Amino acid sequence: MLQDLRRSTPHAEEHVVVGLENEAYKLVNQLIGRDQKRRVISLVGMGGIGKTTLAKKVYNHTQVVECFPDYRAWAYVSQDCRPRDVYMQIIKQICSSTKEQVEMAEKLQEHELGDFLHGHLKDNRYLIVLDDVWSPADWSCLAKKSSNDPDCLGSVFPDGGKGSRILLTTRYKEVASHADVHLKELGEKMVDKCNGLPLAIVLLGGMLSKNMSHIEWKKVHDNMSAYLAKEGQIVGVMTMLNLSYIDLPSYLKPCFLHLSLFPEDYVISTRKLLLLWISEGFVLQQDRQSMKDTAEIYLNELINRNLIQVVITSVNARVMECRVHDIIQELAIEKAKEHNFIGTNIVVDPHLFPSSSPSLFSSKSRRQSIYSDFERYASIEHYSTPYLRSLLYFNLGGICRISQLDFITKCFKVLRVQDLEGLGIENVPSIIGELIHLRYLGLRHTGLKMLPLSIGNLRNLQTLDINNLKRVPDVIWKITNMRYLYIEEQEEYDPLKIDTVQNLQILSGITFNQWIRNNSSKLTCLEKLKIEGRCELVEEVEFSNSIAKLHSSLKSLYLKTSDESSIPSLAMSSCPHLCKLDIKGRMQKLTETFKFPRNLSQLTLEACRLECDPMPILEKLPNLLTLRLRAGSYLGKEMHVSADGFPQLQILQLLRFKELVWLNILKGAMPWLMQLEFDNFKTEIFGLNELLNLVEVKIPFSSLLAMILFHKIEDSFWGLTSGCRRWNAYM
Repeated sequence: MLQDLRRSTPHAEEHVVVGLENEAYKLVNQLIGRDQKRRVISLVGMGGIGKTTLAKKVYNHTQVVECFPDYRAWAYVSQDCRPRDVYMQIIKQICSSTKEQVEMAEKLQEHELGDFLHGHLKDNRYLIVLDDVWSPADWSCLAKKSSNDPDCLGSVFPDGGKGSRILLTTRYKEVASHADVHLKELGEKMVDKCNGLPLAIVLLGGMLSKNMSHIEWKKVHDNMSAYLAKEGQIVGVMTMLNLSYIDLPSYLKPCFLHLSLFPEDYVISTRKLLLLWISEGFVLQQDRQSMKDTAEIYLNELINRNLIQVVITSVNARVMECRVHDIIQELAIEKAKEHNFIGTNIVVDPHLFPSSSPSLFSSKSRRQSIYSDFERYASIEHYSTPYLRSLLYFNLGGICRISQLDFITKCFKVLRVQDLEGLGIENVPSIIGELIHLRYLGLRHTGLKMLPLSIGNLRNLQTLDINNLKRVPDVIWKITNMRYLYIEEQEEYDPLKIDTVQNLQILSGITFNQWIRNNSSKLTCLEKLKIEGRCELVEEVEFSNSIAKLHSSLKSLYLKTSDESSIPSLAMSSCPHLCKLDIKGRMQKLTETFKFPRNLSQLTLEACRLECDPMPILEKLPNLLTLRLRAGSYLGKEMHVSADGFPQLQILQLLRFKELVWLNILKGAMPWLMQLEFDNFKTEIFGLNELLNLVEVKIPFSSLLAMILFHKIEDSFWGLTSGCRRWNAYM
């Protein structure tokens, strides 16, 4: 069986590392050895030979997991080493990843993050994998002095005498010279045993993964033989990459080329990526299928062909974040330039682009991305690129602001896509309304508070993505081609007419009062709806009816209140397609009258402040697969699940329940539960040994009390007959 493409996160482990079992065994022994000093181990070899594949196999090895049960993290470094990003990757894996804690950490300065990480590691045994370190300077920068311990070299990763390990993968011998243990010979054996081409092998696997005739197989075989007959390992890898590109169907090629716009090793939001593909016109309209669903099919095809790597998936296995292997991205950039798909991906540097520089871009350039100083980019002559269709900005660290955006409208008259997420923007000029071809406008996290009324002139706009506006101008009703509208966290709730936008498929961030003033029966395409804000003046029956009118299309509903008023009761049984429901806010008593849709598969409750046990109601949902009960959803001390309760439930999450003392699961309940997560040490769980399909229990594991709880539950856990059992203890 051909193994999957090596991924840049350890979550999807390759189960087979062909011919490298002995090398994996040696590396495992280096990591779990009895030496109590912190050791830095380097794995050296050229790009694409399988360093990450081997490191991932070892990282997920049972003995390694048992040796480092609490403090184990994987961080991708890349050529553009950004210590802050690396520290955050590690912190999210070794610390509690609640939204509040992550937001707090993100506000810290780089050296403060180093101190924060140092503090969590210093008294613990830890394993950190730093994948793809490019230079000794990068390693020194990552392991630099922290203000907490200025006399200790590399104190971000302290030596606490606990047997900690740091594993580096790198292409360069100079980096390996800084390690305590050199595993260069492993890299050499990978080249020998895999003929230097494991990346090429998995790409070939991606090509052959689809149904092919005998003639098609022979064609690939003949081409492959010719390619691999060439001398040089790099030639072999790049020619196999080229063959993988040639094999792409025509509808996937522009999607693949589009990946060339993103920075190296950049973690890409798939929500954003799919919307960009749609706005670019890459996605074909299919009968009875939304373009976003079609775009997701395209994404999965590229993943199955091993051209895109999965970073994070949701509980229902949908890809949330992804990235591209750096060698594959080199191919995407090369091919994109061949086809005039992109111009120069710009990392603006004063030494590289003095103010007197001539025009940098070809008049045929269609797409550009900016990775750094936007002010300087704005000062460059742009009249040589009048046919620019897409302009993307990526904030790779630091604060960048722009006072004027007029040049975009003046220079790029046919612009379709403009994404400036993360760029500090003081205002958007009213002449933006002249960009009549614009389909995508991304202004999230820009600090922008107002949009000009001329935004209503953008009649071809399909996606508007912005947050934290003071108010949304009441001109959206003019943009009848709008499909995806994200306007979360408005500060003021002025009227907003949207019921003329009949192509709208996603509406996220409209307030309760804005919503009920619209005729929802006209929104016949609306699939995903998020309503937030105050709802003290919302009439319950009126609101319930407004949701019921979406019966033919609504699939996902999120209700969030920002005050002490209650979420209105809903009779959602009239929405047969609704499968995902999130409620965050006070609810009235949960009774049978709160009619959930029969096909509901995901339910999240938070801050509902229910006083009666919700399980007798929720356990009757016949198709519920995932149930998340979070902080403040239930204020009682006991929960009971009856013998026939939750017939299809696979994932149960109980987080930040301060008062819950015990959960009683009767025999026969939750027969398909695979994952249980909870974090209250005081909670007693009875009936755990009856959950025969339980695969994973996730609990915090940061104190002696957690240890005691672990052993207590472990006694009943031995009674399980499930073939695969795993405890996932996290900070």
